[in-house]
Amino acid sequence: MNVRFETIGPVAVLGIARPEALNALSVEALRELRAHLAEVRDRDDLRVAVLTGEGHKAFCAGADLKGTSSSPATYPEALFQNSERAADLGLYIRLMDLADLGLWKPVIAAVNGHCLGAGLEIALQCDLRLASSDASFGLPEARVGSIPAVSGLHRLLRAVPAAHALQMALTGERIGAEEAWRIGLVSEVVQPGALRDRALALAQAIAANAPLAVQAIKRLSRQTPHLSDADAQQLTELTWGVLRDTADRLEGRRAFAEKRPPLYTGR
Repeated sequence: MNVRFETIGPVAVLGIARPEALNALSVEALRELRAHLAEVRDRDDLRVAVLTGEGHKAFCAGADLKGTSSSPATYPEALFQNSERAADLGLYIRLMDLADLGLWKPVIAAVNGHCLGAGLEIALQCDLRLASSDASFGLPEARVGSIPAVSGLHRLLRAVPAAHALQMALTGERIGAEEAWRIGLVSEVVQPGALRDRALALAQAIAANAPLAVQAIKRLSRQTPHLSDADAQQLTELTWGVLRDTADRLEGRRAFAEKRPPLYTGR
């Protein structure tokens, strides 16, 4: 078992469970992570996921280089041929990119310890990032002759100002939790012993809201940043129209009028 999976009410907790390797991601670990996230996507009783690393040293220290250092196919073969041999090249990168899962439920990264390379690229695909005070972040690929291969630079440029993103990527240097908070890479920094509880509290607060509205907000956050104001507004209005007559929106208005907590069903 490379990824531990548990549920706490409507919240799924996924822990990368390779502490002996600083939770470095192997192909097998990525397959398990994707399978668990697909389960979160498909289960109506789960509304939010928390992703963290087991142990105290690392959220994820990057790719398991022992399993990704070579391939039986050349790049041209992988690009132009449809063969099992060529398909091996880039498998790790494809597994790392989680966008094709169609998961619109929020995912919170609870970053404990090292969050480097592929670990940061996974965290950047999460919707919220919390950090323990001893966390560190970095994209060290340039130091080993490579680049962040899963849109790491692209996502980092969306998360923080360009000057900070480029300094991290070009130098390969790490930054600490307080600096990550200062530049907006994470939303909160807490003491290591409080990280899990704070992540769960945030997840529960999100899970208490109307599920379809929460998923719509996440979807709009991914679909509109590159649009013009007019196009973003049009898509927003269409999404609002989809939600207008849902049972949850009607329940939310009734609950507000009756001064009671709403009972949302995701319908």
